[in-house]
Amino acid sequence: MKKTLLLFLALALAAGCAQKQAGQLRNGDLIFVGLPLDYDAEGGSMDAAIASATGTPGELNLIHVAIAEVKADSVWIIDATIRRGVDRHPLDTFLTDFTLRDGSLPEFIIKRVKGVDADAAVARAITYCGRGYDTCFLPDNEEQYCTELVQNSYLDSEGKPVFESAPMNFLASDGTMPPYWEWLFGLLGMDVPQGVPGTNPQDMSKSPLLETVDAELQGR
Repeated sequence: MKKTLLLFLALALAAGCAQKQAGQLRNGDLIFVGLPLDYDAEGGSMDAAIASATGTPGELNLIHVAIAEVKADSVWIIDATIRRGVDRHPLDTFLTDFTLRDGSLPEFIIKRVKGVDADAAVARAITYCGRGYDTCFLPDNEEQYCTELVQNSYLDSEGKPVFESAPMNFLASDGTMPPYWEWLFGLLGMDVPQGVPGTNPQDMSKSPLLETVDAELQGR
């Protein structure tokens, strides 16, 4: 009886440790940034314009995705933003950058990419650091937007992106073009790239290659 009890306790402890390990942030995990669909709905920002084009009522509006680089004693973030371009910075910097106006943080959803070499993907992402943010959202230039960086970093054994492109949509749910996009691409001297192949956080998050990880971002 005593041996049985000790065996049970040992198995329970092992299961608990395994569960805790499975929930830890790992190198190459993707961090999606989510906001309520109506956040800044009247603010005229890129986030609001993205929400109107890719958001779905009743769902969290995913506006950004970043790559986690996990070292033995620290977590770094590699991502592409308008503010920093493609950059590698500490987790605390990432949390500060995405702190909301009221001082709270958005919702972070952590997903793990299945069937890829995560270490190679992170190393590949680092090679893009220093490039500018792809404001044009075009696939064939040097700059990168957030999901474009992920797509170019996560490759299969044949060197092909594991995340597929799809025709991009900039139209609001009622079929109209948000003024922000007309203003932005007008400044760039180009048409809105409606239908051009690309990616966005909302669609990427639904890829069957991803599994959600119950892990927390600890910083600050």
